[in-house]
Amino acid sequence: MGARSLKKIKRSSTNSKPTSSNPMPPSQTRGFSWNRGPVFVSVAMVFGVVFLLGISSIIWNSFAGVDATPKIYAIQVVNEYPHDPDAFTQGLLYAGNDTFFESTGLYDKSSVRKVNLQTGKVEDIQQMDGRYFGEGLTLLGERLFQVTWLTSTGFIYDRINLNKIGEFTHQMQDGWGLATDGKVLFGSDGTSSLYQLDPLTLKVIKEQRVKYNDLEVRYINELEFINGEIWANVWQTDCIARISPRDGTVTGWILLPQLSN
Repeated sequence: MGARSLKKIKRSSTNSKPTSSNPMPPSQTRGFSWNRGPVFVSVAMVFGVVFLLGISSIIWNSFAGVDATPKIYAIQVVNEYPHDPDAFTQGLLYAGNDTFFESTGLYDKSSVRKVNLQTGKVEDIQQMDGRYFGEGLTLLGERLFQVTWLTSTGFIYDRINLNKIGEFTHQMQDGWGLATDGKVLFGSDGTSSLYQLDPLTLKVIKEQRVKYNDLEVRYINELEFINGEIWANVWQTDCIARISPRDGTVTGWILLPQLSN
């Protein structure tokens, strides 16, 4: 997930900010502020509303010249759970039975964790080599797949005991997000590319450009596969793009300003 990530401060000095040819979602380009207060894992319920009127025109500045009106979805926070404030979350997935797996970042502090949802207690942890900055995480079968920032190196862990059972080299430009539909892995590298990887060979079998109305949407970050769609956080925004895995088209935006407060 990593929407509040400090990791990319280094990157921001080299990447230019998005322009009208590089559309940003309706939340504009405002990034999250990062604070070290009490942290909770929030569970949000998404409900869809097509806003044809009543949306501030400021919201659409980034879409100048774009005719189509996207579907905009709001959220309602329905629960909060305790969470380690020192865990610099980059990948997060619910595994059932009040358990979630988490990939944390920062050099010398990155880890893969098994966490009790109700208590926030870390039940198991695999500390990573200090050279690596943990990133996106996904679960396929009994294996957890993880990518790392600024490298082409990824790791595979046993979901039961978090033992590292494999290491791989991928063909993406960088390691940002991971998700799966149970058949292939989906990956992102901070560009507008959405990759499909063979989970056996970890080779890229398909690459698509994420687009809204034929304009590329860059900074695709952490991914989730939900009801046949890819849901992707767009870095330094407070929203999620709903993406068709068939052709990379953005079909709607989910706004989450509540989570940045």
